[in-house]
Amino acid sequence: MGKFRYLPTTEQDELDMLEKIGVSHLEELFEDIPKEVRFHGDLNVEKALDEPKLIKEMTRLANRNHNIKDYPSFLGAGVYEHYIPSVVNHMLLRSEFYTAYTPYQPEISQGELQGIFEFQTMIAELTGMELANSSMYDGPTALAEAAMMSAGQTKKKTILVSKTVHPEARQVLKTNAKGQNLTVIEINDKNGLTDLVHLQSEYTDDTSCVIVQYPNFFGQIEDLEAIEKIAHQGKSLFVVSSNPLSLGVLQPPGEYGADVVVGDAQPFGIPTQLGGPHCGYFAVTKKLMRKVPGRLVGQTIDDHGQRGFVLTLQAREQHIRRAKATSNICSNQALNALGASIAMSAIGKQGLHEMASQNVQKAHYAKQQLKKNGVEVLFDQPSFNEFVIRLPKPVDEINQQLLNNNIIGGLDLSRFYDDKKNLMLVAVTELRTKEEIDQFASVLGEVQ
Repeated sequence: MGKFRYLPTTEQDELDMLEKIGVSHLEELFEDIPKEVRFHGDLNVEKALDEPKLIKEMTRLANRNHNIKDYPSFLGAGVYEHYIPSVVNHMLLRSEFYTAYTPYQPEISQGELQGIFEFQTMIAELTGMELANSSMYDGPTALAEAAMMSAGQTKKKTILVSKTVHPEARQVLKTNAKGQNLTVIEINDKNGLTDLVHLQSEYTDDTSCVIVQYPNFFGQIEDLEAIEKIAHQGKSLFVVSSNPLSLGVLQPPGEYGADVVVGDAQPFGIPTQLGGPHCGYFAVTKKLMRKVPGRLVGQTIDDHGQRGFVLTLQAREQHIRRAKATSNICSNQALNALGASIAMSAIGKQGLHEMASQNVQKAHYAKQQLKKNGVEVLFDQPSFNEFVIRLPKPVDEINQQLLNNNIIGGLDLSRFYDDKKNLMLVAVTELRTKEEIDQFASVLGEVQ
């Protein structure tokens, strides 16, 4: 065997393979690549370590990280630290769930299919929509898919998206739109909300959809009733991206006439883990159910009168027909969707309302304490669990000082907005204690 235990090819194996394809040495495989563009010499990387030394080194590097287990975090911006019931991992890491693949054969996939069906049902109920799909990769790709579906449904080429939508979601949207030859127009923000005057001025007969976020990227609650009237003055679709936890206290977008509601299920049972994986959700009205990307699980009755579950309404091949495809996504995040379902079930309706309420109340308390310590809080409108503060110095400087006091600060908005220098986006979830909030406000008051 070779010296690398996870690469079991022996030197003799390599010689046998080279002989089989008629090559005397490995370098011959690269002869088609001009010598002047090939790399010569040794790569500037450290020598391989044995396993015990490697584990020690990786542990040393990992211990340099500042993590939310050791430091209270006020950083959100799309990924949030929430309570995860311990039962989530107990169920999720069972081998029958953890190793399950695509449920194309319903006769052997009833457990997974039912899990997906329950996820769809809970998302539809939360969003106030008629149905939801089995999940998508994450919130930003779900939003982009909603825009692509809107363009296909309306046969219109222009997408209006508010600048109060997550900046990274807008980047994903633009990438998708470019491939489909669609135009994306960004609507300005005004006092932390979508500028309705600008939205109205950009609306034309070619508008396929209007996209807003609720609560928006700054944590503010958009006026969906007013935006819906603008979106539906023509034949455009109204798309709302929403934090699903907030819908425990906010009126769901479906009740405001939304055609599509998308978002990320990360607040339900999915840890804040190095940028992913996440779990997008995608909910629509019944008239759009055959245009939904991804897959749908339906409930039926078998020959014996027993309840059963199947993939329904669309075949996988629907998504791989190139120009005629409704989407290039024919998969889903089944494991994380199951995790979200377990979390929602464990928390329950009353628990969800309580959890969402605590986010509102603790964020409001944090605003009050910050003001008492001389910190300027922007915007007077209602917010969920995030809000914006103005600082007299660059945010990255303040965040370093917070870190010196064992606190993870908020997001520097100038990273995404040229006109938002020295503005920090602060997140306060139900896990932040009164003591942590008081300490954050006190330290911030001193370091600013």
